[in-house]
Amino acid sequence: MTTLSTEATVQPAQAAAGSSFYAGMRILPRAERAAMYAVYGFCRTVDDIADDQTLPVEVQRGALQAWRDDIEALYAGGDPGRAQMLQDPVRRYQLEKQDFLALIDGMQMDLEGVVAPDLETLYLYCDRVAVAVGRLSVRVFGMPPAIGDELAHHLGRALQLTNILRDVDEDATMGRLYLPQEYLDEAGVTAREPRAAVLEPGVEQVCARLCRTAEEHFDEARRILRSRPPGHLTAPRLMAAVYADLLRRLRDTGWTSPRPRVRAPKSALLWIVVRHGLLG
Repeated sequence: MTTLSTEATVQPAQAAAGSSFYAGMRILPRAERAAMYAVYGFCRTVDDIADDQTLPVEVQRGALQAWRDDIEALYAGGDPGRAQMLQDPVRRYQLEKQDFLALIDGMQMDLEGVVAPDLETLYLYCDRVAVAVGRLSVRVFGMPPAIGDELAHHLGRALQLTNILRDVDEDATMGRLYLPQEYLDEAGVTAREPRAAVLEPGVEQVCARLCRTAEEHFDEARRILRSRPPGHLTAPRLMAAVYADLLRRLRDTGWTSPRPRVRAPKSALLWIVVRHGLLG
């Protein structure tokens, strides 16, 4: 977690450089690369606001609302404030205001606390924090809207479910439990306090079930990418390859407590890039 002043904005290129997807963004043409850096910088900034537990909740709420106001001003032709970095990407790629606002709404959900949501709410959360970002990205990549939005749906859900499965314990320490209540009930997990719930044995069953769902979405995303739609596809191919590999290692490790932390080391990332020919 990165602590961030409520007035600060992550510098776009700096934010992207810390991302697993930097290799994919770095080889985009200059305009598209700059646009993706700006979008990613925005995402990192609002995410850091929601995660900064050193700040009073009211301050965090105010900071997220300030970003909503800046996005509204950007699209209304007023002073965009910190959203000025998005001005050129919005104009050049016709990025939708609702997608930026959706991400802020997802961060608001994190801030207010997500604890054992029902499946409908879980997928709403995934749409806001991941699929919306995908919709912004595929427009920068130059994909046709219909197939681009389909890819954003499947890849966004796959990536976010993988994040949830990777961060079960870390999220619990922050008072968050993204595992859906229907699956918890069916697995006999009765606790709802996050730190207690993730220690119950039924959590392994719940995680395995979400893993299968994520794998299905990865399969659909790969199907779309194999069809070679128009656009710059290196970045989404890299995202799919890196996170599918991470999900596989999570599945192989299992979700029985205590769960070891599973991350993608740089050596593994480089091997995935080479193996899939993603820089060629």
